[in-house]
Parts: sequence; C-alpha cells; structure tokens
Amino acid sequence: MTIETRRERERAQREQLIVTAARELAEAEGWEAVTTRRLAAEIEYSQPVLYSHFKGKGAIMTAVAVQGFEELAVELRAARTAARGTREALAAVAAAYTDFAQKRPALYDAMFTHAVDLTFASPDGPAYLRDGFDELLQAVRALAGDDDPGILTETFWAGLHGLAMLERSGRLPAEAHDHRLDLLVGRFAPAAG
Repeated sequence: MTIETRRERERAQREQLIVTAARELAEAEGWEAVTTRRLAAEIEYSQPVLYSHFKGKGAIMTAVAVQGFEELAVELRAARTAARGTREALAAVAAAYTDFAQKRPALYDAMFTHAVDLTFASPDGPAYLRDGFDELLQAVRALAGDDDPGILTETFWAGLHGLAMLERSGRLPAEAHDHRLDLLVGRFAPAAG
C-alpha cells in the first residue's frame, strides 16, 4: 500500500466520521445543535481539519442527505420486490417510505426540508437522487393507465411526504397512520372487487 493510498483511505474515514457524527447529533438534538465547533469536539479533530473536508454545515448536511437518498432507495427496493402484486407493492413502498421518515426525522429533513446543494428533478442528476423515485415509479407505473406515470408518481410521493410531515408535526394524529396509508393506496390501486 502506498502512502498516498493510506492517506486517501484515512481521509475517507475522517469524512465518514464527520458525517456519522453530524447525523447522530442531528437525530439526538436536531440540526440546530450541529455546528462545526460541536462536530470538531465530537470527533476530536480541530475545526480546520473539519473544514479541510467540508466547507461548512451545509456541505455536511448535503453529505448526510446523499447517504439518506441511498438508504431510502435500498429500503424502497426491498419493500417493492418483496411484495406480490401491484397493490401490495404500492402499499409496501408507501409503508417503507413513511417508516423511513418517521424513524429518521433529522435525516429526512436533510433530504427534503433543508436547503442542500443538490440538483433535484433533473434527468441527468446523480443516480442516488433518482433511485428512490424510480422505486416509487416502479410501484406506480402499472397503475398509470392514460396518466403520465412520472406525474402520477410525483403525486403519490407528495401524498406520502405530506402524511409524513403532518403526522410528525402532530397536525394529524399518529394513531390513524395505517388507515391514511390504506386510503391513499386505495385511491391509486383500488382493491380487486
């Protein structure tokens, strides 16, 4: 192993340490608690070392969001491919999506509510931004009929995002979550009858 290879590996490990610390701190105390000073103390490196990896909190939050998009795509794919049938696949991705948002609120916020330096809604954007949407699209496509599958998927996604945010903020009571998901899925994929 060359010295350069070792340095690159150590740099990647420090970056991952910073991202992990930011993510854990945000989940425990909220994004307001994540500062470069606090992160430097958490990872036991100086602030200049932290800045040698990231330009600031926004860049760190972007790195956290990227991880989140990758994880969400994996979870949606697992849910969709484990389901049997179109309606079941739609219900599975709906549940996986809202579970992801509920279990990782700070991560979800980095992905969807905070300003991060990522280009959304672009066909030539990075794969990690398209993969999760593509999993939703795969679940919705068979139900599109004469509708544009992409726009129908965007509408379904907007419903999931709205439910996740309204339930998390307490504006909708959490105990009706499953019923709401059933209603949403039923509007997109009525039960055979």
